[in-house]
Amino acid sequence: MNRTRLHTLSLEIRELILLSGPIVFTQLGQISNGFVDVIMVGRLGPADLAGVALGNATYFLFALIGIGVLMAVGPMVSQAYGAEEPEPIERTVRQALWLGVGLALPAFCIMWNAAPFWTIIRQDPATIELAQDYLRAAVWGFLPFMWFNGFRNFVEAISKPLPVTLIIVCGIGLNIVANYGLMFGNFGLPRLGLVGTGWATTMVNCFMLMAIMIYIKIRPYFRPYRVFSRLWQRDFQYLKELLRIGLPVGASYGLEVTLFTTTAFLVGTLGPTPLAAHQIAIQCAAVAFMVPLGIGIATSVRVGQNIGRRSIFAAASAGYMGMGLALLFMTGTALLFLLAPHQVVGIYMATETAANSETAHLAIRLLGVAAFFQLFDGLQVAAQGALRGLKDTRIPMLLCFVAYWLIGLPSGVLLGFGLDWGAPGLWWGLVAGLLAASLMLSLRFVILSRKRLRSRLDTPGAR
Repeated sequence: MNRTRLHTLSLEIRELILLSGPIVFTQLGQISNGFVDVIMVGRLGPADLAGVALGNATYFLFALIGIGVLMAVGPMVSQAYGAEEPEPIERTVRQALWLGVGLALPAFCIMWNAAPFWTIIRQDPATIELAQDYLRAAVWGFLPFMWFNGFRNFVEAISKPLPVTLIIVCGIGLNIVANYGLMFGNFGLPRLGLVGTGWATTMVNCFMLMAIMIYIKIRPYFRPYRVFSRLWQRDFQYLKELLRIGLPVGASYGLEVTLFTTTAFLVGTLGPTPLAAHQIAIQCAAVAFMVPLGIGIATSVRVGQNIGRRSIFAAASAGYMGMGLALLFMTGTALLFLLAPHQVVGIYMATETAANSETAHLAIRLLGVAAFFQLFDGLQVAAQGALRGLKDTRIPMLLCFVAYWLIGLPSGVLLGFGLDWGAPGLWWGLVAGLLAASLMLSLRFVILSRKRLRSRLDTPGAR
């Protein structure tokens, strides 16, 4: 390998780590709000914990699909940024706000009326009532959350992720205070219990939107992009491109999250105790997943920027480095889940009490299974990020469908109900689906990056 390429590799490692750090903390901050909710609701008892599990599973489904669609902003902005073309950036962000409205309206209607669907899939009636009350409070913050993610993708795609991290950290603090006041009736506020958690979520999402808009407005660095100009002007060319890239990404995320959501619904048919245990274990896995998800976002940005500069070797290097970094981190979390499951579950509930013993024991078993899919989950999301930087989203969506719905879910149903393994069997189906996705998506990036390298698209002197 020549000296130029060694320099490119070392530079990409450094740039990826520098960019990944704030984005990873942003992802951890976003999931920390759910983490805080689960910990605080856990103090209300297993029934409320089951309610927030059902409500969160539904909310998270629509939120992650929306986040996935809006991730189209990332490669469109990063490639334009790499090519030093500000106008496409302005037009992309403006249309992302329109797209956010289109995503939020149907999600609002469905979540407001989720109870009949939960009844059809045989969830516990008491759990349904709690979950619906929670959702009808949280859903008012969904549109602000979509807009926040549109602006966030713009800021991160031009390599300015740290302010987003700081906003998220402030949002966590607000969530803790709002939960403490609204759930338990402190600070002179009404005691709303589980519903207070939903209103706290809405408050946090509105705060984060206002904060990032103020930041973009007052910082001179963002003025050339004029993202707040002509907000009501629709641009069907860019909206169409956002949908072309973003819909497959949202569908890919949706296929994965619906696999997990369907698994949660199937666990819910086993009763409130397995569902509460599932919520604890899945929350642990979700917290760990935020790190490779952040690495995947950073990988997408670096790949996209290098494609914009027509530096194909640097783009390929960024993709491989991102997948390796994600795999390395998830190896650590897998070991944590295997070696210290009691301590991890103890964060969420008092494991030694008789009332919690059955839930805690099952959550510990599920963490043992989660240790295996950590590796594959990290690898597949980083590979998706690398492919997204190439604007390759349609084939990855089809690969995700095969992995999650033709391999993962049938395997889980067979093991969970056919062989009567219960909740752990359903989780082993998750392992099978994520393993298949990680292999297929990684191979897809290898094939595409080698093809681009062979085409000799690098400009003379490109690093």
